[in-house]
Amino acid sequence: MKAESDGRRAAERFRAEHNLGVQPLGDLVALIEQTTGIDVTVLDAGPDEHGLTMRDRTRGTVFIGVARTRKPMRQRSTLAHELGHVLFQDWVDQDAGNWSDRSPTETRADAFARHLLVPTEGLRAFLGDRKLGTQSTLSNVVQHFLVSPQIAGIALHQAGYLDDAAKQESRGLTAPGLAARFGWSDQYRVLQGDSDQRRAPQQLLARATRGYAEGVLPVRAVANLRGVPLEDAQRDLREAGVAL
Repeated sequence: MKAESDGRRAAERFRAEHNLGVQPLGDLVALIEQTTGIDVTVLDAGPDEHGLTMRDRTRGTVFIGVARTRKPMRQRSTLAHELGHVLFQDWVDQDAGNWSDRSPTETRADAFARHLLVPTEGLRAFLGDRKLGTQSTLSNVVQHFLVSPQIAGIALHQAGYLDDAAKQESRGLTAPGLAARFGWSDQYRVLQGDSDQRRAPQQLLARATRGYAEGVLPVRAVANLRGVPLEDAQRDLREAGVAL
């Protein structure tokens, strides 16, 4: 219970400090980078690797990495989970993104992620005073807040919109299944495309681009950071008006 309450309070504090209100959050990669200054990257990883947080003890810098995936809701929860580790300073030697280890710090990061992505007040503002929810209600929450049915089910249950049986049922549902059943498959495919793209840390890429424009870095450095062919990087920089 302490991990749950600590996670909830930290999520509420983070939203308040950054004037995020109680509405759904958009691009989490950009949000984390802009609010914390932490470098975030989306990269190729193994099927069982979701995310990790690393800290340079000498410089005090922090880096968050998450895997490319066709499961956008999982990527969002992983990003929020790793942000929780950063805010709680859960510095450990092993991979902080190993969700199979249900340590107190992992449980707390889970709670932080859930309350950050689906704040109770935001949920109530969205659903109003309706009675016990249905599978359609669950789908609406998954689509609105861009979270998994499991996270949505827990949030709905805690807010009094789902009973125990409906919460248990939500554990066996999937986002693409709900999207197909309730007519938002096209939106889900767009989300899949976004979450399956590599992304370089924005600040690092900006510094590399500035270095290229000043003639101190080759264009290949920009291409390597972005993970794109040299020709593509050259074309994009040229079209953006960034040239030596």
